[in-house]
Amino acid sequence: METCNGYVERPHQFPEMELVIREFAFHQLNANFLWPGTFSFAEWLMRHREWIERRRCIELGSGTGALAIFLRKAMNLDITTSDYNDQEIEDNIAYNCTANGITPALPHIKHSWGDAFPIPNPDWDLILASDILLYVKQYSNLIKSLSVLLKSYKPKDSQVGHLTKNEQGEGTEGLPWPAFLMSWRRRIGKEDETIFFTSCENAGLEVKHLGSRVYCIKLR
Repeated sequence: METCNGYVERPHQFPEMELVIREFAFHQLNANFLWPGTFSFAEWLMRHREWIERRRCIELGSGTGALAIFLRKAMNLDITTSDYNDQEIEDNIAYNCTANGITPALPHIKHSWGDAFPIPNPDWDLILASDILLYVKQYSNLIKSLSVLLKSYKPKDSQVGHLTKNEQGEGTEGLPWPAFLMSWRRRIGKEDETIFFTSCENAGLEVKHLGSRVYCIKLR
């Protein structure tokens, strides 16, 4: 482990590979380090890689960028990172990309939940996030951003008429297009979890628990 100029850089073991990730010793926006749930989510995604390999993804609350970096290296996933409108976060993700052999760095979007999305016509078919339900006061903003991203997706011409029932959200396995896939491992009160999931339902979103504390959220 190496500490320098307010950062801590150390190796982390992911499924089938080790990544060296630089974390903030402290960050006022809570993007400072790699949460333990990231590793269990990475394992779950590898077990279900056939569900996501063809997807065009954006990760919300990327923090250090470790999960997105892992997914790019493990399955060459088309993935964009995003987090608060904060230059330090973007610069650190770019650093971690370079440190792990990803050049150029992954695309990154500065976006504070609830604000207008900074690019016109966002068009990702899968949204990913790990351990982001920390502040109840941000739930409504997160749901607002989720709704915008899910509603903005438009199937490509090559997909029209070719999505299976599972991909359309009508089957029992697989993921719909579009979808929000979220892993939640950090402990919060049961009441706070209920607030988030109930708020999703009230906003016209459908929540499904896929097991191992991984949730799929789609438009109803």
